[in-house]
Amino acid sequence: MEIRTFLDFLGLAEKLKCNTRHSWTSSGRHESVAEHSWRLVLMAYLVKNEFPDLDIGKVMLMCTVHDLGEAVTGDIPAFEKTEEDSAVEANAVERLLAHLPAQERGELTELFAEMEAQETQEARLYKALDKLEALIQHNEADLSTWLPLEYDLQMTYGTRECAFSEYIKRLRDEVRRDSCIKAGITVNQE
Repeated sequence: MEIRTFLDFLGLAEKLKCNTRHSWTSSGRHESVAEHSWRLVLMAYLVKNEFPDLDIGKVMLMCTVHDLGEAVTGDIPAFEKTEEDSAVEANAVERLLAHLPAQERGELTELFAEMEAQETQEARLYKALDKLEALIQHNEADLSTWLPLEYDLQMTYGTRECAFSEYIKRLRDEVRRDSCIKAGITVNQE
C-alpha cells in the first residue's frame, strides 16, 4: 500500500480512539469504540479452541473493523439505534473504504457483506461476541452507570445472536448470572 494512503487511512480510523461509547469502564470513564473493538478481538482469540473449524483470523478481522463506520458517525447505543442510523453507518463504512486501494477495499467490502448477511459461522461468532462484550463491560462498570432499561437489557441483549452455539449460550448464561449478582436481582434462567 502506498505510504500516504496508509497514513491517511490510519488517520481516519484513529477517530475510533476518540469516539466514546455508551459503556463505562471499571475506572469510571466512557470507553472508546477502539477499546471495545480491541477487547472483542481478544475475545475471538480466546475462544478459538472452542471453534476449531472456523477461520478465527477472519473472525478477529471482523471484530477489528466491525465499528469502523463509527469513526465518522460516533456510537449510537443499540437501544437507540434505528434502521436509518444503521444505513448512515453503512454509508460511512463505504466512504471510508473508498480511501483504500482496490484489493483492500474489495476484501473489506466482502467482509462487511458477510458480517451483515450473518450466514457464516464466522459472522455469527463475531456478532455474538460483540453483544457479549457490551454486556461484560456493563458488568465491569459501576452499577450507578446503568440506565433503568439496562437491567432488562442485561437479561435479554444478545440472546438471539448467541443461540447458534452451545458454548456461546453457556458463556451468555454466565454473563447473565454476573449481571444478576451485580444488580442484586433474581431471574429465572430457564
